[in-house]
Amino acid sequence: MIKPILAIPMGDAAGIGPEITVKALADDSVHEMARLVVVGDRKVLEQAQEFSKVKLTINCINDPHRGNYEPGILNLFDLDNIDMDQLKIGAVQAMTGKAAYEYIETATRLCLEKKADVLTTTAINKESLKAAKVPFIGHTEIVGALTHTNNPLTMFQVHNLRVFFLSRHVSLKQACDLVTRENLSAFIDQSVAALKNLGVKNPRIAIAGLNPHSGEHGLFGMEEVDGVTPAVVDAQKRGINIDGPIGADSVFHFALKGKYDGVLSLYHDQGHIATKMVDFEKTISITIGMPILRTSVDHGTALDIAGQGIASPVSLIEAIRLGAEYAPFFNQER
Repeated sequence: MIKPILAIPMGDAAGIGPEITVKALADDSVHEMARLVVVGDRKVLEQAQEFSKVKLTINCINDPHRGNYEPGILNLFDLDNIDMDQLKIGAVQAMTGKAAYEYIETATRLCLEKKADVLTTTAINKESLKAAKVPFIGHTEIVGALTHTNNPLTMFQVHNLRVFFLSRHVSLKQACDLVTRENLSAFIDQSVAALKNLGVKNPRIAIAGLNPHSGEHGLFGMEEVDGVTPAVVDAQKRGINIDGPIGADSVFHFALKGKYDGVLSLYHDQGHIATKMVDFEKTISITIGMPILRTSVDHGTALDIAGQGIASPVSLIEAIRLGAEYAPFFNQER
């Protein structure tokens, strides 16, 4: 079986992205899963190797199909866009924000051109992006724009628990206002299609309640009565295998135990807390509904520990594993 090619933008040069990149690629197990191509800056990655006590041979390439994918080799698209005299590890900088965007842009292009199968991202910094006047707040928005996708779908996976999010970076009040029958119907269909694209043939899904005890038939709020339950009934009539609303204090546990293939979370923190309490380091963000598949670490740039050689690569290794696992199913659908 031919291993998929994963394109990895190294993230913000002032954060832990370069460190976890070299540490992950120094782990022989990742090379058994996939062929890995890093997009970044050679000088930064060499510096990260020094303070991380990692030794890799950097092989600069301009075509992923011409890489050397043996363990101990880091195949690199070197954008050479960091001035090391100006780089301040652990600090917000416009230079690193601009460079991070360029890494994502190049890696995304490789996927769109079918030169890579999956985009696997490390951390970027919202403040650095803003300082660089990059008009996006995060990966999802950047990759959505680069792929001309209006509404990318976010899924978190930790072990066998998969969670989808109706809304992402909006206030809690706005998130509650989005819990409508119309929005939920589209969200349910999108989530089921995503699971099928990832190889789940007949998805069993559940939708979490918004209010305590799913509102107790209107005693603690009407969102379930007016929005969630009608959307579930509509979906069942369309032949979708869906239960809910189920109290958020139990539905994620049921899914983790195997009852459901996916849970639909109604706002950002509801699903984030559920997944990260299972295993913080192995919670992986997956972006679906685009022409390309993206897996990602679900942590930040950790500027407070950057440059110290103590960052863990576990999340990136897990993102690589899931990218390699899902690539054959996703690309089969294209």
